Amino acid sequence: MPLAYQHRLLYWGVIGALVARGAFIFAGVALLEAFHWTIYVFGALLVFTGVRMAAHADPEVHPAHNPMLNLLRRVMPITDEYAGQRFFTRRDGRRWATPLLAVLVVIETTDVLFAIDSIPAVFAITHNPFLVFTSNAFAILGLRALYFLLAGFLGRLAYLNVGLAAVLVFVGIKMVLTDVFHVPVSASLLTIAALIGASVVVSLRHAPVAD
Repeated sequence: MPLAYQHRLLYWGVIGALVARGAFIFAGVALLEAFHWTIYVFGALLVFTGVRMAAHADPEVHPAHNPMLNLLRRVMPITDEYAGQRFFTRRDGRRWATPLLAVLVVIETTDVLFAIDSIPAVFAITHNPFLVFTSNAFAILGLRALYFLLAGFLGRLAYLNVGLAAVLVFVGIKMVLTDVFHVPVSASLLTIAALIGASVVVSLRHAPVAD
């Protein structure tokens, strides 16, 4: 993705992520209020995801296999070249999608997968839909602001996935045991911060030294 187009892509990616996560959050709140047992489902999902993430610490990503991207290809053709910052262009009187739209589709569908993990994790802290949505919104907006810094830094955080996996497992177990043992919010936040912090420290200590 050319650097000149990444700002526009991030702008629309953030808007799409906020809309999708808003829908997920209000659906999740409705489920928890109607069926308390869904919290066990969310917890088990987080534990499963965390274990799977730890077992595949460096998974291969194949954007070309994205089902929504394949659906886009069936709906309309995709050009091989960018058309400036446009998502669509016209050729021979026919509308074509540009690679910029293809990348946006991949980003949005990937964010849905992240939302499946992150939103239930917030429900382990609070069921207030306003707090759940605003925490997700601030996280997305913060990551957008730090994108270009993080893009060049993430390669050094080799063990970050392990820390995130541990967080998911911890939060999942907390949700499963919610009716048996209540973990204070302060203890949860300290545990999460310790797990993420430890993974960052270990990554930086073992990161190769640049020449």
